[in-house]
Amino acid sequence: MTSVTAKTVELNDMKPGLSQATKDCLSGTVGGIFQVLVGQPFDTVKVRLQTQSTTNPVYKGMMDCVKKTHAREGFAGFYKGTMTPLVGIGACVSIQFVVLEAMKRQFNGQNQKGDPLSNSQLYIAGATSGLANSIVSGPVEHIRTRLQVQTGSGFSGPLDCIQKIYRSHGLAGIYKGQAITMAREFQGYGAYFMAYEWLVQKSMKENGLTNRSDLETWKVCLFGAAAGYAMWLTIYPMDAIKSKLQTDGFTADTKKYSSAFDCARKTFVKEGVAGFFRGVGPCLLRAAPCNAATFMGFEMAMRVLS
Repeated sequence: MTSVTAKTVELNDMKPGLSQATKDCLSGTVGGIFQVLVGQPFDTVKVRLQTQSTTNPVYKGMMDCVKKTHAREGFAGFYKGTMTPLVGIGACVSIQFVVLEAMKRQFNGQNQKGDPLSNSQLYIAGATSGLANSIVSGPVEHIRTRLQVQTGSGFSGPLDCIQKIYRSHGLAGIYKGQAITMAREFQGYGAYFMAYEWLVQKSMKENGLTNRSDLETWKVCLFGAAAGYAMWLTIYPMDAIKSKLQTDGFTADTKKYSSAFDCARKTFVKEGVAGFFRGVGPCLLRAAPCNAATFMGFEMAMRVLS
């Protein structure tokens, strides 16, 4: 089977041009859809645990959240807010791939011919793609998060949510929590690509490989899963703050937090360090299958398109 890595990361093997870029974007979109479908139930449980009241919690833990969600809302309860990321994932992945590859080409032009990109260059390339991606992922995740924590009446769906927020609070309301989202995406994608590349290069050296396409697909999936852990373990506290801000009120009367720093300070005072890691269980359980599904979807699409 053709390795995903040869299509996503290796600069020397890439075929520049609109056709290849289109294949990358379309394949990335398929991978992103797989990721959303596999990861949404885990993400719903994570967000509910992150944002529930500390004085009167609804859920005792991860399994209690799963049981109560299924009992009250059925299987569909785990997929609340799914339509928003499914609709927005195409734009997110397209932006990410375009910026990532552009940054890598720029760094490759600065290096000596044949020299691989350094870890710092890969980190900056990935971080920049995450920063650009946040333009779309910020509002997409905001709408999804609000729908995920909704257990009663309120928004009838993503479009109703967008319309009501925009009507009352404008574009700033749609982009609520954008600053912490940008910080999370910058660090997250930077850590992801740096960790992924280190594992790939280490494996190639140990096995005497000269071509990245010689890496077995199962290793590519394994490295992707490991990189997912590297990402989430370094950004989870920021993600917890993001979830709190994006489910917070909009007006002075309903807002608990005035900023990300205020949210972090109040969370620490009230809950300690543990407050930044509520819901980390389902997040870590989600990391491996989501990344495996993403790479599987990407490879399947690339094989069809090629």
